[in-house]
Parts: sequence; C-alpha cells; structure tokens
Amino acid sequence: MHRADQAYQADQAFAPGAGLEWSPISKRHALHKLLTAVLWAVPVGVVGAFIVWGNGGPVPVALWIAAVVLGVVLAGLVAELDRRAYGYVERADDLLVTHGVFVRRLIVVPYGRMQFVDVTAGLLERWMGIATVRMHTAAAATDATIPSLPVTEAAQLRDRLAQKGEERSMGL
Repeated sequence: MHRADQAYQADQAFAPGAGLEWSPISKRHALHKLLTAVLWAVPVGVVGAFIVWGNGGPVPVALWIAAVVLGVVLAGLVAELDRRAYGYVERADDLLVTHGVFVRRLIVVPYGRMQFVDVTAGLLERWMGIATVRMHTAAAATDATIPSLPVTEAAQLRDRLAQKGEERSMGL
C-alpha cells in the first residue's frame, strides 16, 4: 500500500477538526525566550570566560564566547519555531492545545474536568504585555498551558474557560 493511499496521516491527528482554525500565541513569545536566553548567557559567558582565561588564555576565551553566542542564536531559532507550533482551539465541550518543535503534542482538556484556570506573568512578561494561561485538572497529565498571550486575550480566555468549566461541572 502506498503512503498516499493510507487513510490515516500523522498531520490529521493534530487537526482541530470541524473547520476550526488554531488560534496562535503572540509573536512576542520568541522575543521573550530570546531575551531570557540572553539574560542567562551574560553571566554564564562572563564567569565561563574568567575560568577559561585562567586555564588557557585568549583563544579558549574566544571559543567560549563564540559557543555562548551560538547557544543564544540557536535558542532564538528554536523559540521562533516553538511560537509557530503553539495553538489552541475552543470547541463546544473541550479545549485543544497543540505545541512542540521536535515532538508534537496535542492536549484535550474537557471543560467539565477543569478545576481552575491560572494566569501568570513574570517581570519580563509583564513588561512585554503577555501572560500565560494554565488549565488545571484532577489529572496532572491533562493540564495545559498557553504561553505568551496578550494580557487582554489571556484575561478573556480565562473568563470564558472559567464560565464553561462552571457550566459543565454543575451536572457532576
């Protein structure tokens, strides 16, 4: 049987279905991850360069700094790929969240199983105007996270999810 003849394709497992489109996260996600990498790279680069200088001189220091810069560039590239891979869809009875650069993942959170919705934003996220929405259920494996949403969108999503969760759990 040829691959084109197969009824099931891997991409179909991650489709939201029913003509729905994935809602993307903010483009600031990649910048947030890149700035975080830079904030970690500066002290690591300085301390590492100091240690390498004491043991080898200027050539190993230059190689160390090049390795740190390369790490930051790779972190920025992966962050952009991560941003493009994230998406969520609100369906009638559940929320779908998909993400993953190297390993794709799809999480289905039934509204009736949600215990609470959490919105968080660290210092850098608040400065950038983004927040993370987390849905918590009784089973930790079905907890879902949607990072880097604009603050107003995160608040609206939180309210919608809380309302849908309350509506679905009243029958339990």
